[in-house]
Amino acid sequence: MRILHTMIRVGDLQRSLDFYTQVLGMKLLRKMDYPGGRFTNAFVGYDDESKAAVLELTHNWDTKSYDPGTGYGHVAIEVGDAYRACDEVRQRGGRVTREAGPMKHGATVIAFVEDPDGYKIEFVQRKAR
Repeated sequence: MRILHTMIRVGDLQRSLDFYTQVLGMKLLRKMDYPGGRFTNAFVGYDDESKAAVLELTHNWDTKSYDPGTGYGHVAIEVGDAYRACDEVRQRGGRVTREAGPMKHGATVIAFVEDPDGYKIEFVQRKAR
């Protein structure tokens, strides 16, 4: 078994696609409109779906925004350098909500950014191997 994807609902699909592809550097892997259901699914990720877990961005055409709720946590992305990743997000117009640094009660370097719909994305700095 393996994780295939995580789905999040987004209010403005193009704005979200711009964030995930231009700010976080993911690729748009596939996109499909479902006129009968009045929604679009777009899949983004760093690698092909057959090799890695991806994000499914679901846009319900008649819904402009969502409340992420209190149960949602975050999507975690491994990065080589969390400090540099935060700088790159800012340069690309993204929002850093927690600067890179060691996590409380630990040594792992993490940071948080926020997508246009308010979903949290955690950067976890790759540990030296």
